[in-house]
Amino acid sequence: MKDNLAYRAADNRYDLADKIYARCGRSGVLLPRISLGLWKGFGATRPLNESMRMIHYAFDHGITHFDLANNYGPPYGSAEETFGVIMEQSMRPYRDEMFIATKAGYDMWPGPYGNWGSRKYLMASLDQSLQRMKLDYVDLFYSHRYDPNTPLDETLQALVDVVRQGKALYVGISRWPLKALQYAAQYLKAHDVPLLTYQGRFNLLDRAVEDEGILQEVENIGCGFVSFSPLAQGLLTERYLHGIPADSRMRTDVTLKESALTPQLFEQLNQLKAEAEAVGLTLPQYALQWILNHPTVTSVIVGVSKVEQLKENLALLTDN
Repeated sequence: MKDNLAYRAADNRYDLADKIYARCGRSGVLLPRISLGLWKGFGATRPLNESMRMIHYAFDHGITHFDLANNYGPPYGSAEETFGVIMEQSMRPYRDEMFIATKAGYDMWPGPYGNWGSRKYLMASLDQSLQRMKLDYVDLFYSHRYDPNTPLDETLQALVDVVRQGKALYVGISRWPLKALQYAAQYLKAHDVPLLTYQGRFNLLDRAVEDEGILQEVENIGCGFVSFSPLAQGLLTERYLHGIPADSRMRTDVTLKESALTPQLFEQLNQLKAEAEAVGLTLPQYALQWILNHPTVTSVIVGVSKVEQLKENLALLTDN
């Protein structure tokens, strides 16, 4: 393994740019079709050298978009802290080649100002994120979720102001309902900070953003769509085709409950696996390809625990 302090990015990292990147809506931004998400496994519980190896491998293969949030870990904040260490130790020379996103909206610290969508929370959270990641600015700052109790104008003006203050270059929203998305796009455009991206859950098992009209509205607005949870938190990885492995997320993580694995879902997963095999793909590749084939999707955020998994995902873009 390379000496991390002497890391030098691969010279050929952009050789397949025509296959790897897509325009984000009607903006000037190109994003990799597959982006690296740091939700799980980049916190304090993972050895730093493993996290660094993942970042290096991704960047060496053209992945320039890294997706974080204030409370990614575990514990909260530790994914950003890990990312900050990697920036300092090896990635600083490549900052202008990276597109770094973070978010605020879910619980982060105790009390009334550490959650949801108030101006106080969003502004304070971004300041903390920049400190943890050792950055002067992020490329993209998201409102991580819709807040039904805070006026939309307050949340949206905070997004406008972080751009005007130079703390973010672009803004996005995640998991907002259709009416709020429409209002947000109008407000931000009127304040000369157009909405760059909408981030939503979209996969073979969850097509709500399509059914609810979100994808069509994203197309109408002209912003990008970034898909998260493409493998349904592991359900589409083939690990659950014959039961629940002892070391699986369903056994160890409260975000994926055993009750989700119904007989009907077992049958559906095996049918999808058969469809994947019929076209020469693994089930995870088939699931990713299905999303990438949607014309509105700009990028798919993948969360991986091993470099080999990332390699398998990237093969979808480079082997054709």
